[in-house]
Amino acid sequence: MSEYQRPPLKVALMGLGRSMFFDHFPIFKRHPSLFKVVAACDIIKERRDIVAKDFPSCKMFRQYTDMLDERDIDLVVISTCSVDHVKHAMESLQKGFWTLLDTPIALTLEDAQILRGQAQKSKNRLIAMQRGLFDADFQLAKMAMTDSRLGEIHQIVIRQEDYIRRDDWQVVKRLGGGATYYAMTDLIIQALKLLPLPPIQMWSELKRIASLGDAEDYAHVNLRTRGQISADVEFNGGVLAPSRSPSFMIRAERGTFTVRPGATEGELIIIDPKHNFPRRRSSVRTPEISDMHEEIPVVTEKVTLPPGTGHGVSEFWHRVYATIRTAAPYPYTLEDSLEAIKFAALMKKTSSFGK
Repeated sequence: MSEYQRPPLKVALMGLGRSMFFDHFPIFKRHPSLFKVVAACDIIKERRDIVAKDFPSCKMFRQYTDMLDERDIDLVVISTCSVDHVKHAMESLQKGFWTLLDTPIALTLEDAQILRGQAQKSKNRLIAMQRGLFDADFQLAKMAMTDSRLGEIHQIVIRQEDYIRRDDWQVVKRLGGGATYYAMTDLIIQALKLLPLPPIQMWSELKRIASLGDAEDYAHVNLRTRGQISADVEFNGGVLAPSRSPSFMIRAERGTFTVRPGATEGELIIIDPKHNFPRRRSSVRTPEISDMHEEIPVVTEKVTLPPGTGHGVSEFWHRVYATIRTAAPYPYTLEDSLEAIKFAALMKKTSSFGK
């Protein structure tokens, strides 16, 4: 029995590509008490053989519909081409299976809404793979948003940077490729969860920098709310390692919070909380010829996750297991993913890139 005193989830895999083998499969191997791969589908035999080495009793399929005819399955994990995500998820849900769908859940808001309708008919058994909501650096950013030492917050900056001359279908437009969908939906959801109010204005741009396809590997969006806070969100596939930015930066009247990608500790650089500025007001008179900067005492504070806080891809999969096996409420809803698709689709629609 697993740590939950329940049997492992019987998992079926659809699409044996990089996402499956880099992101999902290692978890299934590492947690045999939680997951047992019982079926796998891909047209390439060599990839099915990789699964068979770790799960010898796993049934192998070339056709997805044949795999869905199996009944001894708890969860179907879909990591296929983005243009096929809705079709494959609909078929799994119609068979009554719990379905985990890789990013993005759809390429248009209309398709996402159709998928939502099927998910509702299927007892809400669809889980979107929005892994960024479980990242340690995102959880630290959430903590910082409520840290009174920062004072009034005016900007959230989110960055994900890499340098990769990508040449797979994820950079081919006709297959639904492009950073707007494969990377930005996670970052947009993070921004929406951090913002205290929903955005009312959006500006965005798309570019191709280092990838070898015709789709964008740079996506940048600025979301503005009715209040003072805005979110500046960027994925950039053309940034060399030494010059990469913090993954989250929160700017406020009394300082800044920053955290590096994947870190479990962030940093506050703030005006000393004990410091009181001398009283002063603006004047319309001709100013003195002098520097207006003041001597400001600054302190640096480390911010760490509370002990026992689950985070990362392992926490994501533990939540998936608990949702299916113990009916524990999943912490995020399908509506979160739909909101991200709405903004991603707007970015695509309003961009002049490639037109």
